[in-house]
Amino acid sequence: MGQRYLELKDSHREFIAGQKLFFVATAMQDGRVNMSPKGMDSLRVLGPNQVAWLNVTGSGNETACHVEHSPRMTLMFCAFEGKPLILRLYGQARAIHQGDPEWADYYGLFEPLPGARQIFLLDVGLAQSSCGMSVPYYQYQGEREQLNDWARTKGEAGVQDYWRSRNVSSLDGLPTGIVEKSGLASADETRQQ
Repeated sequence: MGQRYLELKDSHREFIAGQKLFFVATAMQDGRVNMSPKGMDSLRVLGPNQVAWLNVTGSGNETACHVEHSPRMTLMFCAFEGKPLILRLYGQARAIHQGDPEWADYYGLFEPLPGARQIFLLDVGLAQSSCGMSVPYYQYQGEREQLNDWARTKGEAGVQDYWRSRNVSSLDGLPTGIVEKSGLASADETRQQ
C-alpha cells in the first residue's frame, strides 16, 4: 500500500543515495509529456523538502522548456536490487542556468561533469512510496562514459554550438531559453565576432 509524506524521511534519503538511476517527468498544460532517465551521480538531497539535480547536455532540452512554462516535476526512484520500493517526489521546480548568479554555488555540490547544462531545484511538496514488487531485479555494472567523452571531445565551445543547434526549442516548438539564460551569444553574434 502506498504511503504519502509531506517531507523526505531519513529512510528516503538513504534509499535515494543508493540509487544509480532516477527518472524525471515534466509536462505543460498542452503538448507532450516528457520522461527522462538520469544517472551519473547527479542528484543531491538538500533538505527535507528540496533536491537538486545536475542536467547534462542531451539530444533535447524538454525539461528546461517545460519548467519555464509549468514548473511541475516528478522524480521517480525504483529499487532494482534488495527490498522492493518505488519512491516518487512531486513538486515545483526551477532551472538554474550557467548565466544565473547562483550557478557556482549549486554546481559546487556536484563533481564537475563535461557538458553540464542546467541544475534543477525541486521543492518537494509530496513524497509517495509504493511497493515496487513488480519491478524486476537488475544489476548495476557501471556508468557509461560515452556522453562525457563526447562532451570532452567537443570542448566547451563545441557543446555550446550543439546547444544552439539542437537545444533551443522543445518538441512542441517552444523556446527552452538555453542561449539567453546560459549567457551565450546567439549563433549570429558568434559568427560576427
